[in-house]
Amino acid sequence: MNKLKLPLGIENFTDMRTRSYYYVDKTNLIRDLLNQGALVTLFTRPRRFGKSLNMSMLRYFFEVGTDKSLFDGLDISKETALCEQHMGQYPVISISLKGVEGWDFADARRRLWSIISTEAIRFYDVLSADQLNKFDQQKYDAICAEEGNLEESLNLLSRLLYNHYGKKVVILIDEYDVPLDKAYQRGYYDQMILLIRQMLNAALKTNDALQLAALTGCLRISKESIFTGLNNLSVNTIVDAQYDEWFGFTDTEVREILSYYDLGEHYEITKEWYDGYRFGQTNVYCPWDVINWCNYLQHEPVIRPQNFWANTSSNDMIVRFAEKADLKTREQIENLIVGESVSKKLKLDLTYPEIDRKPEHLWSILFTTGYLTQRGMNENGEYELTIPNQEIRTIFIDKIDEWFADKISADTEGLSSLLDAVENGDPVEIQEYLNDCMADSISFLDGGTLEKRENFYHGILLGMLNSNHGWRVLSNREAGNGRADIIVEPVKRRKKNFAVIIEVKYTADERQLEQKAQEALEQITAKCYDEFFGIDVPPEIIHYGIAFYKKKCRVKMERVQGA
Repeated sequence: MNKLKLPLGIENFTDMRTRSYYYVDKTNLIRDLLNQGALVTLFTRPRRFGKSLNMSMLRYFFEVGTDKSLFDGLDISKETALCEQHMGQYPVISISLKGVEGWDFADARRRLWSIISTEAIRFYDVLSADQLNKFDQQKYDAICAEEGNLEESLNLLSRLLYNHYGKKVVILIDEYDVPLDKAYQRGYYDQMILLIRQMLNAALKTNDALQLAALTGCLRISKESIFTGLNNLSVNTIVDAQYDEWFGFTDTEVREILSYYDLGEHYEITKEWYDGYRFGQTNVYCPWDVINWCNYLQHEPVIRPQNFWANTSSNDMIVRFAEKADLKTREQIENLIVGESVSKKLKLDLTYPEIDRKPEHLWSILFTTGYLTQRGMNENGEYELTIPNQEIRTIFIDKIDEWFADKISADTEGLSSLLDAVENGDPVEIQEYLNDCMADSISFLDGGTLEKRENFYHGILLGMLNSNHGWRVLSNREAGNGRADIIVEPVKRRKKNFAVIIEVKYTADERQLEQKAQEALEQITAKCYDEFFGIDVPPEIIHYGIAFYKKKCRVKMERVQGA
């Protein structure tokens, strides 16, 4: 039997239902939205949790002339009275603001005009010259030509549709906060928020042609900054129980997907890597991850879990967080990475300028954008925050690695002193520099194998030593009776008057630092690593044994006469 295709990147509901894709039924979102009765509903969820597909589903349910067979066999079809009253009954304006960005305000404004005019042109057949009076025709033509009052364009288009159909309009706006994010990054935030505020207020507040509206985004922008005066606005965030199962896959749904594709044996690792989010009272997986993971498993059953979420947009928020973190906050990040939780009061409605104004606001952003999730609230009204799963944990580790490497690279004066100390055989200077660096880092090495922890410090040293372009730095090379961790020698032959061999150890017991450093030093001699140089032995070889414990190290050194 041919199985349904996995919906990789499919965000159009019609495509999902007509082109043999596997669909996880979220249509009872429609029922809940109608039963709630709010005029305007804002859904905030992290990226890649099915917001755009759900908005497409809403469009094809409400839109006049829809193909009602799209919903055959789905949960919403059981709500017969609701379907008879609402399915295919309304003109629908559906836009996504995901593409509204530009290097300046004028460029972004043009892109917004293009999106709205394209949606207006979709109604050309019903809003043609013989359907409108000459005044309305002029207004409609202006929207299509990207002229006139952009702030009033959605309001005007909805009134024209209302006049034609005699039915109020459903307005759907996906990714409403993207223009504000891009504007803040590029320096025209004040202009953009004024434009978006005026446009949304005209479309959603002072609009007698509006039946209902739904918006989606990652962040809940402060009502005072963008939805001023919109009294009938229902905001649904990741802490609210209502609608909690309609974005993301539940555990039952993931089990069904794995079973359908004969991948049930991979359930535990799927859960470890892609589960762990808590929306309201429901635990959910990221749909993007699950679908991509199943696709990989179908073609490569023994593949290791992949980091799919990290590749869908920038993860610089973690870097911003690390840069602003004080000592206490860095300790809390360390606790998160090793699987513990931290208690934090969160502010769930922010403006973009507020994000960087106070370091504690970054906790709220990491939470609302999916880097952290909650495990309940304590008696002080603080959320117990954790990293949701192994995928996000690897993002933290990778981004903090990059941040730390960049931070070290920027310290040119300190690096220069370290390199001089390595060449001159000064273990005290090396130890002091490394201890200072580690004190300013974020550690995540309480878990994992000893080899993994040693590799982390090994990598840090390699990065530091490679900053001297006059050196050849080799890693894990066969030498004597084993593999030397790091070997350093000058690139130019006439300067090959010394060489360095470094052995790295890690200990889980601070009291063993001295002993481990000595063991590392003795290993270099015991395994004859000096034999790496063959007959081309430099006059002097400097041996370093370096042992690490979390953010502390010991350095032992001895000089050996070569040729």
